[in-house]
Amino acid sequence: MLSTPMEAAVHLQTAAHVVSAHILKVRPEGTEIACILASGEQLTFSRLIGDQIRPGDEITFVAGADPVAVATEVYVSRATGRRRAGIYQTRIGYAAQPKTDKRNDLYVRAEVSQGNLGISAIHLPCRALRDYFYTANRQRPWQSQTSLYQLLRIPATASATELRVAYKLRALELQAEGAPMAGFRTLERAFNLLAQPELRACYNRLLIDPEAPVLFPYGGFGSILVAGDRSPDGQTFFVTRILSFLPECRERRFRAPLRRIDYYNDHAIYRDPRRKLEIRLDRSTLPIMSDTTWNRWKHLLRAKVDVKATFIETGVYQHRHGEWRLQRYEIALPSRVEVKVPTDIADQVDAARKTYHRFGQFSAVLERIRARFEKEPVEREELRRLCWDLRIPGDFDVVQINWRPDYDPFFFRHLNRQARRLYLFREEYIFELPRAIAVETPQLGHATYLFARSPDMETFLSVYARSTKEDIRQNRQNTAEILGFLGRVMHGVNPRTWAKELDDRAG
Repeated sequence: MLSTPMEAAVHLQTAAHVVSAHILKVRPEGTEIACILASGEQLTFSRLIGDQIRPGDEITFVAGADPVAVATEVYVSRATGRRRAGIYQTRIGYAAQPKTDKRNDLYVRAEVSQGNLGISAIHLPCRALRDYFYTANRQRPWQSQTSLYQLLRIPATASATELRVAYKLRALELQAEGAPMAGFRTLERAFNLLAQPELRACYNRLLIDPEAPVLFPYGGFGSILVAGDRSPDGQTFFVTRILSFLPECRERRFRAPLRRIDYYNDHAIYRDPRRKLEIRLDRSTLPIMSDTTWNRWKHLLRAKVDVKATFIETGVYQHRHGEWRLQRYEIALPSRVEVKVPTDIADQVDAARKTYHRFGQFSAVLERIRARFEKEPVEREELRRLCWDLRIPGDFDVVQINWRPDYDPFFFRHLNRQARRLYLFREEYIFELPRAIAVETPQLGHATYLFARSPDMETFLSVYARSTKEDIRQNRQNTAEILGFLGRVMHGVNPRTWAKELDDRAG
């Protein structure tokens, strides 16, 4: 999927505006190509785009005040009999699903992102997409191609895990053979296509019918260099051949909670709505023997895994509130995903599964306990004694009684470390801190309510249980004054920002 960078470095001292110039001479300069303009000024391009330029061509680009500014949009019209033939480099956004044009040919339309040269869209024939993204050798016609499965030396029926193992083994073989970098890039592109179920299905259809509809891998979003013709009105560039594509990507490192992963029998998918990320995990990447039953009790898992991955931008149109909106997110390239699990993961999984079993075993008793703290706050130690009297094993974590699947342990643990006492009340946790009282619903979108520490905790709890959050915010019947309300700390996007503000305000 990843290709070589092809941004054109333009060295021209001028104000930021659209420039059109005639090219007199083209000469190599090391790893770059220098173009001498009719005005005597010089532009320097990377080899990738520079090798496509000839003397006599007309070049149009956006010049910046910075003499070493990078031109992300360049149009070169050919010095040939075809008046509108040329090459075009730009950034594209969303690439739509395949459609049929007036000639009954399949194509994909890609949006030009922040274009300044008058071109708003790129018309990509499905054949051009097929020959660039879905081939093992871009120099050969489709009929004489080696299949991507043959490239990886696996059968077409291979599972996702078998596919990854084959990719790693083949990469080691290429390394031992001293293969050129182009061989590694082709191998990686093949794996990234076949590891994505939607793209793999598209490729399998092409093996049966070479004229089948073709998807733009991962939905576009990147820098593209294409050859073709500009429409008479100048607003659309009709592509005949894709010369290069570089997706917008970045590397991320973070810790992913196991409770946010959706488990299937042969794979798992991690989605992070806050960061707008998605990672598809096979058994080789996430070495845990999970299955669909994990989804019943995954909210009880406290463990997190360390993730290092390269993400590329993608998107999908969704119909909401009567209109179509593009929802952008990032998806991990399968070849660039690394996951490290905790050493005690087996013990944590066993503990979560056992807790889930006990919730079912003692469901009637736990419902009676829940009914009590629906009416009044109950202190944790009292709950432990109550559970013991009701013959619930002593190692049962009473905090889990009102825990919900979408609660974030980070908020709870940060407050619990400092708490002198903890009370369970409805869907909340009330922490008695050294210098304050915090009421917490450990869930994104909520806020922590802070109160001055009360000399009489029983009175505070009694008043709070009869009040609502709206009463406190509006100070109805002096509720905020009676409780010593200090304010709210919103959870926000970054939990650590919440923790710092909370610590500052709570003393």
